[in-house]
Amino acid sequence: MQGKQVFEYAFIRFVPKVEREEFINVGAILFCRRKKYLNVKVHLDMERLSAFSKDSNLEELKDYLKSWDLICQGKPEGGEIATLDMASRFRWLTASRSTIIQHSPVHTGVCEDADLMLNRLFEKYVL
Repeated sequence: MQGKQVFEYAFIRFVPKVEREEFINVGAILFCRRKKYLNVKVHLDMERLSAFSKDSNLEELKDYLKSWDLICQGKPEGGEIATLDMASRFRWLTASRSTIIQHSPVHTGVCEDADLMLNRLFEKYVL
């Protein structure tokens, strides 16, 4: 499929104190059904995250986000969720939750190159 295609994306947020609703974007996830594309990019600036929340277990955060990548890739190590179709995996990853890992609202756009778009969103809103 060539030409522009609709995609959906959200930003992954580190929310150490859910009750305070303060967050830092730590990643981006993008799904494009027509291009059969689902991918996530994550960046953990450990120094910044430690300064933001001294009490958080950042190694646990790293492991949790690694599972998002495994789920996106459909790898067996990602568990049962990773065996679902791409759309279901994206919907599961972007479902509302009240943990220290949350996501922004899901947004839509159009692009020709999903990988390039994910990189642009990641660089602009995460890095």
